[in-house]
Amino acid sequence: MIYDLIIIGGGPAGAGAGVYAGRKKLKTLLITESFGGQSMVSDNIENWIGSIKITGFELAKMIENHVRAQEEIEIKMPEKVTAVKEILGGFEVSTDKGVYQTKTVIVATGGRRRRLGVRGEDKFDGKGVAYCSTCDAPIFKNKIVAVVGGGNAGAEAVVDLFPYALQIYWINRGDKLTADPLTQEEIKRSPLVSIIMNAETQEIIGDHFVTGFKYLDKTDNQVKELEIQGIFVEIGSIPNSEFLSGLVEMNKAGEIVIDHKTAATSKPGIFAAGDVTDEIYKQNNISAGDAVCAALSAYNYLLNIKKQSPAHENL
Repeated sequence: MIYDLIIIGGGPAGAGAGVYAGRKKLKTLLITESFGGQSMVSDNIENWIGSIKITGFELAKMIENHVRAQEEIEIKMPEKVTAVKEILGGFEVSTDKGVYQTKTVIVATGGRRRRLGVRGEDKFDGKGVAYCSTCDAPIFKNKIVAVVGGGNAGAEAVVDLFPYALQIYWINRGDKLTADPLTQEEIKRSPLVSIIMNAETQEIIGDHFVTGFKYLDKTDNQVKELEIQGIFVEIGSIPNSEFLSGLVEMNKAGEIVIDHKTAATSKPGIFAAGDVTDEIYKQNNISAGDAVCAALSAYNYLLNIKKQSPAHENL
C-alpha cells in the first residue's frame, strides 16, 4: 500500500495534521510512540484554547480521540520512526516495526527539553519542575521559584514569572550571563530577583512537590541549599529530527527549516510543524495551527501531482 500521507508524531501538531488530513479524505498513516507530546506530564495546562484548565493526560486523550474519529486515518502506536528516504514517487518511512511508503510526509515529532540530569528531576517533573514558563508561570503564583539557565530562554522565563512569583532566583552555571543585555537590565532592576552565579545544580528535593534544590557554589566549592516551590529548567531544547539527517535542511540547532507560509521543507513532498521546526514560539496551540497549514499544503501538493500526471492514483 502507498499512502497519500504519513504523519510522524502524536502531539498537538501530529493530531492537528491528522484531523485535517482526515477531513480532506487523504489515505493517511499516523505513526507515533504515544499521543500528547511534551505536555503529557503536565498536571495543569491553562493555555490550551477552549479549555480553561486541563491536565496533560486529558489533553492527550482528547487529541487522540479526535484523530481516531477520522475514518481515513490508520494509526501505528507505539511505533518509532528510525529513517525516511526518498524513493520513486515519494518516500519510504522505516520504523522499529515496519516499512511504509507514501507520497508525502508531515514531520511533527516535536522536541525534548534539555534536562539537568540531576537527582529528583524526573521524580518532580510536573510537580514543581517545569520546562515552559509561557505555559506554567501562572501555576506558581505567590511562590518562590528558581530559573536555571543564563541565556535568553532563562531570561524570558524570569520575565514571564514577574506577574506571578513571590521571589525568583536566577541561577547561572557560569560567571557570565549570556542573555540579551536589555533583558538582563530589566531583570536586574526587579526587587523580585536574586541572581546566583557559578552555581551547578546538584539535586532537586521535595516530598510530593518540590521544596528546594541543592547546588554547588563553584566560588567556594560548597554545596548550598535553597528553599523553593518550583524550578524552571531553561537550558535549551533538542528537536527530534535525527532520523531526517541529510534529507531536509536543518539549522545549527537541528531544527527543520520550513517555509512559514506553507510548512514546506527543502525537500518537496515533506512538510513539518511544531517544535521540531525553526518556529520561534514553541507552544501547543501554534504547533497545532502550523500542522493544519502543513496538512492543507500536503493536500495541495498531491492535487498538483495529480494534475501533472493524469495516470497517477486518484486521491
